[in-house]
Amino acid sequence: MARRRDGAAPPLTPARPSAGRYDLNRNPINALGHKNHVPQVIEVCSVNDLPPGAVRLVEWEDLEIGVFNCGGTVYAIEDRCTHDEGTLADGELDQDACTVECPRHGSLFDLKTGKPKTLPAYVPVDTFPVIIDEEKIKLEVE
Repeated sequence: MARRRDGAAPPLTPARPSAGRYDLNRNPINALGHKNHVPQVIEVCSVNDLPPGAVRLVEWEDLEIGVFNCGGTVYAIEDRCTHDEGTLADGELDQDACTVECPRHGSLFDLKTGKPKTLPAYVPVDTFPVIIDEEKIKLEVE
């Protein structure tokens, strides 16, 4: 390391990345063409307004989300059967199995995972994290 004329070491400067190297000041996800999404939290209702066995339909942007109280545990899934776009919130809720049956063709969807348990549906629906905060039910959506 070269010393200054007064004998002191030169001040440290941050290394500048060369072309093609990772730049700590930039998000590498953006370089891949992905957006850096931060989930939004939306309020659904009071815990008392969704007793066990109850279902509530929530609209957020262009998405409908079914919120189900299955034996005291709240789950949220996309309210759209992946077989024929039917609404799941109108289906029969089985609290013992934590499933909902599509009213059109009978596919059962697992509320915990969103995966279909029976045909004709075979593609899972989206699930959403549920937050219980100060006696309010909230969902994380993005």
